[in-house]
Amino acid sequence: MRAIAAGMGLGMLLAGASAWTQSNPQSQQAAASTRPVVSTTSPDYSTIYCSNFVTPEASSDTRLISGEESASNLVFALRDIVYISKGSSQGVHVGDRYSVYRPVKDALDVQWFKWQNKLMKAMGTLYLDAGQLKVVNVQPNVSIAEVTFACDYLQRGDFVRPWQERPSPPYKPAEKFDSYAPVNGKSIGMIVVGKTFSQLYGKLQTVYVNLGTNQGVNVGDYMRIFRYEGGGVQTVTNYDDFQYKMYGFGSTPVAYKWNDLPREMLGEGIVLNVGPNSTTLLITYSKRDIYAGDYVEIE
Repeated sequence: MRAIAAGMGLGMLLAGASAWTQSNPQSQQAAASTRPVVSTTSPDYSTIYCSNFVTPEASSDTRLISGEESASNLVFALRDIVYISKGSSQGVHVGDRYSVYRPVKDALDVQWFKWQNKLMKAMGTLYLDAGQLKVVNVQPNVSIAEVTFACDYLQRGDFVRPWQERPSPPYKPAEKFDSYAPVNGKSIGMIVVGKTFSQLYGKLQTVYVNLGTNQGVNVGDYMRIFRYEGGGVQTVTNYDDFQYKMYGFGSTPVAYKWNDLPREMLGEGIVLNVGPNSTTLLITYSKRDIYAGDYVEIE
């Protein structure tokens, strides 16, 4: 009986609160202002600022060195207070904003396709977007900052650099995807690896491609993703030319090669970040599974 009475009391309380909110426009506006705004026309804030990046450029000389409760905290998270290795003597001011990042490597270090490691090395170092800071107090050689945004945990030794705004380019309607697009003569590259070193991808997943500003890529560009027939990067190859003939199930009159047949269009993606020879690509449309080793072409 007490449980029933408590449930009825809670129901009446919630009903009363809902009625008060509906009759109070100011409360409706306050409630609406706390709801996250999800964009359907372009990538959202987390997608943009947690996409990671690849670059051959040297890392920053500014580091995250510690934080409050450092005797027990191994890592730091949203709203924690941390310390960075520069202060007023190095030009830091209260209110300055910084990005925190660190290099990451694949712990397994097993190649999915033949050239994967060589291509990744040529692109540069993959850096994890860890989070963002805002300076709240400045001392001569050390500054105190609050973690205002976090993609991952932050830790001692992470690199810190001045925050830079990243554009949020608009999506292209999926119905405009051309499943039979001919070769356009623009630069062709490969999907080298994915976020968290994954090898299999689909819609709204992030991958890293070995094309960059040196090949004419810009933020907001679209790339189509395709596969040559007979490539075999997505499966264990049964035997040579399996794609063109199968014993007991027919075969072609001549021996076709990968460049004799149309390309298989798999999907497309939008460029979020660009380095000299690397691109962070968000897959916006996929017809079927996409793998590391599949090709991309600038649209």
